[in-house]
Amino acid sequence: MRFRWDPSKSAKCRAERGFDFDYASRVFSDPSHCIVDSSRRGEARYKVYGMIEGRVVVYTPRPGSIYRIISARKAKPREVREYEDSGN
Repeated sequence: MRFRWDPSKSAKCRAERGFDFDYASRVFSDPSHCIVDSSRRGEARYKVYGMIEGRVVVYTPRPGSIYRIISARKAKPREVREYEDSGN
């Protein structure tokens, strides 16, 4: 997997939430991660729920097997339930 992101958005995430997108990309390492369609305005977007301190990562696929991270944050209780209900 290859990841890309806007460095300024990653820095803003670090300043506001205490972690950057490089750290957030580890959510894909959770063997039980759960991917949910979150498309909007015609753009394919997905949320990834995984057990890396309960983080949610939103990404969009790009050509060449690249995952462009859009945002990352702590999962909301509803999202934690969705992860757990997916068999994890």
